[in-house]
Amino acid sequence: MRVGFIGIGTMGGPMAANVLKGGHDLTVFDATPGRAAEFAREVGGKAASSLGEIADNDVVVTMLPTGPIVRQALTQDEGGAFLKAAKPGLVVVDMSSSEPGGTRELGKVFAERGVVLIDAPVSGARPRATDGTLAIMIGGDDEAAIAKATPVLECMGTKLFRTGALGTGHAMKALNNYVAAAGLAAASEALLIARRFGLDGEVMTDIMNVSTGRNFATEMLLKQHILSEKFAGGFTVALLAKDVKIAADLAREVGLDAPLAQLVNDRFAQARDEIGPGRDNSAAILAWDKDLA
Repeated sequence: MRVGFIGIGTMGGPMAANVLKGGHDLTVFDATPGRAAEFAREVGGKAASSLGEIADNDVVVTMLPTGPIVRQALTQDEGGAFLKAAKPGLVVVDMSSSEPGGTRELGKVFAERGVVLIDAPVSGARPRATDGTLAIMIGGDDEAAIAKATPVLECMGTKLFRTGALGTGHAMKALNNYVAAAGLAAASEALLIARRFGLDGEVMTDIMNVSTGRNFATEMLLKQHILSEKFAGGFTVALLAKDVKIAADLAREVGLDAPLAQLVNDRFAQARDEIGPGRDNSAAILAWDKDLA
């Protein structure tokens, strides 16, 4: 198929490369000047000179930082060039971490033009984006469109989950990252408490990883990035804070009292503001250490 890919940064770059490896005719676009041309030169495919040009494909994938940025790129940038150029039958797959409600609103905008929007956020970070083994959560209302996009998604992930109607993929991604963030906050606080009591952090981690406290943070972050102070897990604290906020907002939207979600939201917002949005999420402990000192 002819595939357009918008956003070829940390995650989007290797994901787009795998679409190309899958044999599809790839055209890429990025807001950063020169990035698309560099990708085409070093990896392959074609670089689009405009958003209107990239709309001329069978499937268009977006991999951008936030839902509002997705909406701006697809409906406003360059005078709304993408939306104006999008033809009936086009399938747009938003693989970003976007707000579920915003996704459904954007779906309505596209539907008026005969374009189908699917949400298909991913989990697995850059290493799994590189080797094409991402977990992908697929939401959508048009089964034919999902079937059309599936061969493209299979180039990027080995675990594809059908989550339900449009927006459910983005809801699932936010809820997954909320649980991961809660585990990171708990593991970080446990480490700080352990240090003050005289427990060795590495021993604590080893015990947790063969016990009931085991989670992603204890297995992948404590030793490799927090105890070592490398803080290079590959996902910024701002992006994690954004996803947790989506989950906390979703709880309010459905009328559920979820105090833990709000607390985790507050903790990561505090960490983002204190250590800076561009720092790795594993560095959040630096903000919380001040609280417990």
